[in-house]
Amino acid sequence: MEVRGVRYAAMVDEAGKSVMTVGDQTPDLNLAVAARAMIGSLQAAMNATKWDDLLLDIDGGPVLLTPVGEHILITAFDDLASLGRVRFAVRRALGKV
Repeated sequence: MEVRGVRYAAMVDEAGKSVMTVGDQTPDLNLAVAARAMIGSLQAAMNATKWDDLLLDIDGGPVLLTPVGEHILITAFDDLASLGRVRFAVRRALGKV
């Protein structure tokens, strides 16, 4: 939440349930469930075993999905131009975990 423009961040488990949320909005957990299915489909199509990040630019603004073990970190922010700052902050925060 230290990065200007971040609206919320949420850690979502493999069942699509929120583990932790920070920010001023409630995340749409259906987004994590749909994203997990899409990522699985893309991995199968591309013969990939892992993924790093997925950026969705949706009506409510950009959302960055980052894998954290079996969980997904959802970070929603205001401006696509902030993507670099958001990615850097996510990596730094995950490095402390």
